[in-house]
Amino acid sequence: MGLFGRKNSTDTTLDSAAPAATAPVAVDPALAALSGTYAIDPAHSSIGFTVRHAMVTNVRGSFTEHEGTLTLDGANPAASTASLDVKIASVDTGIADRDAHLRSGDFFDAEQFPLMTFRSTGAQQLGGDKYRITGDLTIKDVTRPLAIDLEFNGTATDPYGNQRVGFEGGAEILRSDWGLTWNAALETGGVMVSDKVRLTFDISAIKSA
Repeated sequence: MGLFGRKNSTDTTLDSAAPAATAPVAVDPALAALSGTYAIDPAHSSIGFTVRHAMVTNVRGSFTEHEGTLTLDGANPAASTASLDVKIASVDTGIADRDAHLRSGDFFDAEQFPLMTFRSTGAQQLGGDKYRITGDLTIKDVTRPLAIDLEFNGTATDPYGNQRVGFEGGAEILRSDWGLTWNAALETGGVMVSDKVRLTFDISAIKSA
């Protein structure tokens, strides 16, 4: 059963003799207990990206500084929300010169636009533990809609007594839609950096008291 699932109509906790219009809806207590607000744990979460380089290989990177919240509703997935702030200056591809170029005006212009943000506008269960979060992604001064497909990885209580939930998933964007258009032509044809970028999310979040 998914995070936002309900017991089906054959569940014995429902009174089959009661009129349909007044029969109570039984929500799995274990799932309902997950409802609440969670803070994303940046030490155990990652926001990554993959982009094609020179038409022949992939370059992977991440943003090492970010914060956000999840508000989960175990009975009504459409009421769940997500908010994420990512520090552009924390971009890390493992190559200092490349990271400096990404922070420059050719790409993110981190000095003028220090944050990339996502604010959800809707949520839906796709089936089982798979969900889709839709919202607005802002990079530089451009805001456009984005849909992120996520899988619920479960919940656990860590050794410090924190209740955690985990999600992982991703989305694909065209960077040019957000004004990230720098490129260089290759002598053999094609360009240095692909327009398509794969975003990845691996999230661990701690329930607020």
